[in-house]
Amino acid sequence: MTHTVHCAKFDNELDGLEKPPFPGELGQKIYDNISQQAWDMWFSLQTMMINEYRLDMHDPDSRKMITEQMKRYFFGKDEKTD
Repeated sequence: MTHTVHCAKFDNELDGLEKPPFPGELGQKIYDNISQQAWDMWFSLQTMMINEYRLDMHDPDSRKMITEQMKRYFFGKDEKTD
């Protein structure tokens, strides 16, 4: 059975993720509101950002920056980034 969501990125009913992409509240919010298609697009963009800005994902500041960008990408510029 396919998990269907009303995708916040595309404002349309689409196939959702198979499971939350990571634990916690944000992972659940993405699972409930983001399509697989939007997640795949984000994953490509995230990879480009990590490479372009030479981010070290072991560094807390780099992880925070990617998380903030992800929230904005999926939920808009007014999404809380705390």
